[in-house]
Amino acid sequence: MLDECIEALHIKPSGVYADVTFGGGGHSRAILERLDGDGRLYVFDQDADAMDNVPDDSRIHFFRGNFRYFAQFLRLAGCPKVDGVIADLGVSSHHFDDAQRGFSFRFDVPLDMRMNQSAAFSARELVNTYSAEHLSRVLKDYGEIKNAWKLAQNIVSYRTQKPIVTVSDLITAAGSCVPKFNDNKYLATVFQALRIEVNGEIEVLHDFLKATTGAIKSGGRLVIMTYHSLEDRPVKNFIKAGNFDGRERKDPYGNVIAPFIALNRKVITPSDEELEENPRSRSAKLRVGERTIYNYD
Repeated sequence: MLDECIEALHIKPSGVYADVTFGGGGHSRAILERLDGDGRLYVFDQDADAMDNVPDDSRIHFFRGNFRYFAQFLRLAGCPKVDGVIADLGVSSHHFDDAQRGFSFRFDVPLDMRMNQSAAFSARELVNTYSAEHLSRVLKDYGEIKNAWKLAQNIVSYRTQKPIVTVSDLITAAGSCVPKFNDNKYLATVFQALRIEVNGEIEVLHDFLKATTGAIKSGGRLVIMTYHSLEDRPVKNFIKAGNFDGRERKDPYGNVIAPFIALNRKVITPSDEELEENPRSRSAKLRVGERTIYNYD
């Protein structure tokens, strides 16, 4: 939904914008096309591979780091507020298709799943050190896996015989927990749960959302693409109410006090044409907020 994202940003030619999930740089290039010589674009990515995609353009400034810290990076750059922020929370095709990154169960490679290759904690450490209780909670909360407890027990039992090092080790450890006729969908949710835990994705998202209130100018836009309910729910609630449970606060006149006004009451989803061209976009949801004038805490 590139066109929808760029339209939602409502780009001013001389404005200042932030793409906090740079990745392959598709959104950033589209933003640069709409900026004049005075416009600026700050981009962020914790993956060193993303640096290879940065265009040779003096208007763009790349920061290698987790987007939960984007507001601090902006302040250090002398730009405390921007006209708009875009975040695409999906795992890039590069990560899924690069076998060595260990994000996909399609390849028998060492378990990894780190967005930041400099981080010490990987999926291998997770499955070999977490207790059955902790592992079960991760699988249930982040993968909504119905037999999470049994799967966690299988993994813990397997690793008493040998460490779980590769993707095939993990699948073997899962054993009978994997349904015969729905194995791909099941394994996808298992890998999603492990990836979210390894990268602390929910905590990162919460920190990022809270930081946007101080980093976006009044009238500026927040544009976020999510891909599963664990991401979409906090985004929806934060734009609506400024918190993650959706409870609204009101002023003495009955007006909702929130850092953003939701510009799309109904979530935006991919068109039929885009789904045909890019089946991976089927779960994408786009939400847009406009920064209010409230001095919101």
